Amino acid sequence: MTSAETTSTKNTTTVPAYAAPSAKAPLERTTIERRPVGAHDVLIDIKYAGICHSDIHQARDGWGEGIFPMVPGHEIAGVVTEVGPEVTKFAVGDRVGVGCMVDSCRECENCKAGLEQYCHKGNIGTYNALDKNGEPTYGGYSTHIVVDEAYTVRIPDGLALDVAAPLLCAGITTYSPLAHWNAGPGKKVAVVGLGGLGHMAVKIAHAMGAEVTVLSQTLRKKDDGLKLGADHYYATSDEATFEELRGSFDLIVSTVSAPLPLDKYLSLLRTDGAMVNVGAPEEPVSLNLFSVIGGRKTLAGSGIGGIRETQEMLDFCAEHGLGAEIELIDADKINEAYERVLASDVRYRFVIDTSTI
Repeated sequence: MTSAETTSTKNTTTVPAYAAPSAKAPLERTTIERRPVGAHDVLIDIKYAGICHSDIHQARDGWGEGIFPMVPGHEIAGVVTEVGPEVTKFAVGDRVGVGCMVDSCRECENCKAGLEQYCHKGNIGTYNALDKNGEPTYGGYSTHIVVDEAYTVRIPDGLALDVAAPLLCAGITTYSPLAHWNAGPGKKVAVVGLGGLGHMAVKIAHAMGAEVTVLSQTLRKKDDGLKLGADHYYATSDEATFEELRGSFDLIVSTVSAPLPLDKYLSLLRTDGAMVNVGAPEEPVSLNLFSVIGGRKTLAGSGIGGIRETQEMLDFCAEHGLGAEIELIDADKINEAYERVLASDVRYRFVIDTSTI
């Protein structure tokens, strides 16, 4: 253990963390208990933790009643410091990551197919969830975490840990639909929103060989979008955009967490095109079904990725030199970072240096 404040007992380990004590309350420094390292567990010294917009949704009860105190964080990058006696995948010193889930039933059709994110019984979230023993899970805004090796992934040497951390959510959340809907040479892909998720969608789609267009409210980030790999950039606040691009895209990936006029965006798809939502607005959205019936279009959703696909994504990003664009912060800036995320004032992912917790 690296922190002077980290203490161990026979049953648990006490570690520093930042937690929201109640819904909508500012996060504050505290301590939490981590379980003992079991036979198949790894103890991870967390080096960096990304701040995802979903952290804010959950800490503020935007997606329903949360479990408090809540330690957010599901974009975790660190180093293994201890392994259980039956661990085979990892050794002390390995560079590893943990994403949005830390367990699932392991028995259902989806779990057996490597689609643990769609576990029929519900996967166990890295935070704001109850583990199989009924204890709350706590996330990456802390110095250490204990995770089953089966839900831990290896971070390739070609990726720095700080820019790799956001890949555990933003990377896999966008890689999965791009891979599933076959983004690649000859395909025209639109990315809605150029934020934490959107900037990775642009990078990954470009690396896959697709022709990439960013659809953003304004042209404020156009230069960034083109540098990240976009071929085209349009402002959706300009009604002419929807006329000019009607019937243009094979695939639209929406990364925004605000309600969209879906009928207008669906009009941008070619016949048999798909619009995939990875952002989750807190408010309901409306849809005229003729928007999908006319053109045999698909309106779909996609949630993170399984463990195997997450490793595939990390290997792909390492091969193509893709890391997140980050702003590294100390832990005492978390609350300020939350407000800046809500104001779209980050390019493009806050990452916490957990040595400052």
